[in-house]
Amino acid sequence: MNRDDKVAVVEELSSRLAHAKFAVVSDYRGLTVPVISQLRRDLKQSNAEIRVAKNTLLRRAIKGTPFEPMDKFLEGTTAVTFADGDPVAPAKVLVEFIKTNPKLEIKVAVLDGKLLTADDLKALSTLPGKDQLRAQLLAVMLAVPTSFVRVLSAVPQKALYALQAIKDQKGQGDN
Repeated sequence: MNRDDKVAVVEELSSRLAHAKFAVVSDYRGLTVPVISQLRRDLKQSNAEIRVAKNTLLRRAIKGTPFEPMDKFLEGTTAVTFADGDPVAPAKVLVEFIKTNPKLEIKVAVLDGKLLTADDLKALSTLPGKDQLRAQLLAVMLAVPTSFVRVLSAVPQKALYALQAIKDQKGQGDN
């Protein structure tokens, strides 16, 4: 790689990090290209991406960003996973991937400038995702008006049942 290529890689990583809210540093040693490609596809579905980069270039790219604390973990073969939005979805993908491919080793994750260990990442993956939380909130919001309508409709309905019972009673008295 010549100097111009290195500058381009650093600029690309820097721009990617500028938009990211979440990053995971992992060691991919021992994984084959088809396996990493499958991980890339899985992460893409959760609006994340994984990049393999040289540690020196990554160090330059993270300087002055909220991801600077991960500097001391950039050793050996390094892959970085970036996520712009919901950090839970990519965390779930990585944790599930590690269950079938234990060669991928999580070194550290950074969320909003705070370091997370591999155990923290596993805990994060157990949380409900943004879409699931939205669905739960919507269900709660819809439950209140639905219950209110049921209560309001029960009053005339019970009155109707009472009138029907009186009618039936008078109708039986005539026979």
